[in-house]
Parts: sequence; structure tokens; C-alpha cells
Amino acid sequence: MDAVRSHWSVENNLHWVLDIGFREDENRVRKDHGPENMAIFRQMAINLLKQEKSVKLGVKNQRTLAAADDRRDLLLQGTFKS
Repeated sequence: MDAVRSHWSVENNLHWVLDIGFREDENRVRKDHGPENMAIFRQMAINLLKQEKSVKLGVKNQRTLAAADDRRDLLLQGTFKS
């Protein structure tokens, strides 16, 4: 049972963020290296958003806030402070 629980824990924790926060299931990139490249970018974005502790929001709302902020380049540098 522990193995099954740990498997579904990964599924629920990681893939839920990708499905809800990044709407990965609706992505239409299917050719060549596109899917792999987009997966790498999504993982980078998740890591950056998880490191950002100044705002307590979900991933989807953090993405919206970062996109609307003129200082979003600071988020990429890891020095974003609100």
C-alpha cells in the first residue's frame, strides 16, 4: 500500500499542478522536440514559482501575477520581492 500511495502522491502533487496551473492537457504542441521542450520550460517555471515566497498564492495565480508585473525579469533572476 505504501508503494501505491507514494505513486499517487507524485501523480497528484506534480501532475495536478501541471494540469490545473499550466493546463498541460490542453496543450497542442505535438511535433518534433516541441513537447519535450515545453515540458522543460514548465518545470523551470514551476521551480521558479515555488522558490518565490513573497506572495502566498497558487501556481496559476502566481503565473498571472508574474505575467502582469513589469518586474517579471526579477522573478527569472530569482530576486523578485514584492
